[in-house]
Amino acid sequence: MLFAFSIAPSTTDDPDGSVSKAVAAAVKVVRDSGLPNETSSMFTTIEGGWDECMTVIKAACEACAAYSPRVGLVLKADMREGFSGQLTAKVERLEEQLSRAQE
Repeated sequence: MLFAFSIAPSTTDDPDGSVSKAVAAAVKVVRDSGLPNETSSMFTTIEGGWDECMTVIKAACEACAAYSPRVGLVLKADMREGFSGQLTAKVERLEEQLSRAQE
C-alpha cells in the first residue's frame, strides 16, 4: 500500500510564516521508520501495510503538533494488497509509457 500525505501546522512562530521546522520533524519520523518513503515539495509517500503506515503517519502528526496546537493532515492511499515495491515501480511504468509515446 502507498500512502501520500502532507502534514503542516496551522500556526507558526516564524516571522515569514515558514513551517519547515515542523514539517522536518514529521519527515524525520517517516525516515526513521525504516519504511520505503520519498518526500517531494508537497507530499511524503510511504509504502507498507495499513497498520504500520498509519502508526508512522500518526507519529509524524504528533511530531508536528510539538510546534503547533493545531495540525492539518491530507492523506491519499493506494490500497492494493499483495503488491510491494510500488513506490518506484509505478513511476518506472509511467516513464516506460512516456518513452514509448516518443518513439
